[in-house]
Amino acid sequence: MKALVTGASSGIGRDIARVLVTRGWDVILVARRADRLMDIKKELGKHARCVRCDVSHTDECKKLHEVLQNDDEIQMLVNCAGFGLCGNFTDTSLDDELKMVETNVVAVHILTKLFLQDFVKRNRGYILNVASIAGFFSGPLMATYYATKNYVVSLTGAVYEELKRKNSRVCISALCPGPVDTEFSDVAHVSFATAPLDSKTVAEQAVDGVMNGKLYIVPSAKIKGLKLAKRFLPDKLITHFCYNFQKRKK
Repeated sequence: MKALVTGASSGIGRDIARVLVTRGWDVILVARRADRLMDIKKELGKHARCVRCDVSHTDECKKLHEVLQNDDEIQMLVNCAGFGLCGNFTDTSLDDELKMVETNVVAVHILTKLFLQDFVKRNRGYILNVASIAGFFSGPLMATYYATKNYVVSLTGAVYEELKRKNSRVCISALCPGPVDTEFSDVAHVSFATAPLDSKTVAEQAVDGVMNGKLYIVPSAKIKGLKLAKRFLPDKLITHFCYNFQKRKK
C-alpha cells in the first residue's frame, strides 16, 4: 500500500507520513522544498519516495497525477500542503492571498478530484484533506485562511455524502484541528493564544480517523466544544469572539 502525502516536508504532513510508515505503508512525499524532502526520506528509508512539486501551480498538480495515476498501489491521498496569513483584509498582500487560495483550495480540489476518480474506479482508497476548526467559522484578521478551510470542509462533506449514496468503499475525511505545534505560526506571523497540540498526536488521530471512515476528525475536547458551540450561538456573536481570539494572536 502507498500513500501520497503533500506538504510532507514539515509539520502535520511529515508526521502523518511517519505514522503511515510505522503502520506498514509506503509513502510518496510531495513538497516544494527538495532539501526538506531528502531529510525525511533519509529518516524513512526505503519506505519513502520523494517528488518535488509546488502544488500552488495548477499544471504541477495535474502533472503529479499524470505521473502517478497508473500506480494501483496508491490507496491514500493526504492533502496537507497549506499556509495561513494574519492581518486586516485591507492590509494583507493580495499576491500572498492568491497563493494561499491556490495552495489551500485549488490544489486540494484538483488532487481530490483526480485521485478520487481513480479510487472510485477501483472501489477502494482513502482521502484525507487537512482542514482546520477554522473551516466551520468566519475568521476576522485571518479572513482568507478561514475561507479556504471553509471550502475544504464543505467540499469534503459533500463528496462524503456522494460516496455514501453510491455505497462506495472509498473514504474521505477532513482533519479539523485547532492550533498545532508546527511552522504554521511562523509563516502566518501569529502566536497561538492557547497551547498548541502535538503534531505527532494529531497525525495519529488523523490516520485513525480516515481509516475508520470518520467525516470530520477533530482532535481534543476543547476544539470539539468550539465546533459544538456553533450549533447554539448566533453567527455574528461567534464572529465577534473569533475577532477577539485572532487579535490576541497578533
